[in-house]
Amino acid sequence: MTADTVADPLAAYRLGAQPYYAPTGNEVALFEHAWRHRLPLLLKGPTGCGKTRFIEHMAWRLGQPLVTVACNEDLTAADLVGRYLLDAQGTVWQDGPLTQVVRHGGICYLDEVVEAHPDTTVVIHPLADARRVLPLDRKGELVHAHPDFQLVVSYNPGHQGRGKELKPSTRQRFVAFGFGYPVPETEAAIVAHESGVDLSVARQLVALAARTRTLQAQGLEEGASTRSLVHAGLLVAGGADLRDAVDMAVVSALSDDPEIEQALHALAEACLG
Repeated sequence: MTADTVADPLAAYRLGAQPYYAPTGNEVALFEHAWRHRLPLLLKGPTGCGKTRFIEHMAWRLGQPLVTVACNEDLTAADLVGRYLLDAQGTVWQDGPLTQVVRHGGICYLDEVVEAHPDTTVVIHPLADARRVLPLDRKGELVHAHPDFQLVVSYNPGHQGRGKELKPSTRQRFVAFGFGYPVPETEAAIVAHESGVDLSVARQLVALAARTRTLQAQGLEEGASTRSLVHAGLLVAGGADLRDAVDMAVVSALSDDPEIEQALHALAEACLG
C-alpha cells in the first residue's frame, strides 16, 4: 500500500481519462444541481442507454471517486455495508463499498438497485434523507456521511411488469430523471466513436435498433440498446461481416424465440440493404 493510497483510500476509484459521453439534453446541468446539494439521485432508463457512462462522465467532471455496485438478487445489505471476517489475528471488521464511500466521500452508484435483496433499502433510507447516516448495526457504529458523499441509483422501468419496482417510500427520497435512447444522429455518432466503424455503418445499425424497439409491443422484451450497437460495430471494425456482426450482437442476443428472431432477421435485411 502506497502513501498516496493511505492519504486517499478511494484513489483506485478516481477516473483518470475523461469517459466519452454525448449529452442528449440538460442532464449534465441537472446532475450538477443535484451534486451541489448532495441530493440522492435516481436514474431511470432502458438497458444499455448510457446511464452508467453518464455517471462515469459526471464523476470525472466533478473530480470525485466513483464506486459502482452491480446489484443482483444475491446482493444483501451486508455486502454493501461490510461484515466481520476472520484473519490470523482473529475477527476484524471490513467495510463494504457503500461504507467506504460514506466515510471518505465520493459517488456511490448502485446499478439496477431493484435487483438487490430487499434488505438493502434498510441501509439506503437513512442515507437518502436529511439524516445522511449509515447504521452499522453489527458493529454498533453510526457513520455520518462525508460532506462529498452522494448516492446515485438506477433502475429499468421496463422491469416493473415482473415485480421489479421501487417502493414509494424509497422513490420519494430521491430526485430523478429519465434516460432514453439518443436521437438517431447522436446515437450514430456514439456508435462510430466507441466502435471505430464508419458513420455510414453506424447509421445503419441505429436504423435497425429503432425498428427493433417497435417490436416491444409484439413480445420482444427490449429492443437493441446502444451498447449492443457498439458491440456490433466493434465486430465490424475488427473485420467481421456486417450481417454476421448484427446476428451476433443484436438478433441472437435479443431473443431465443424463433418467431421473434425471424422478425429481427427480416428487419436486419431491410435496414442493412
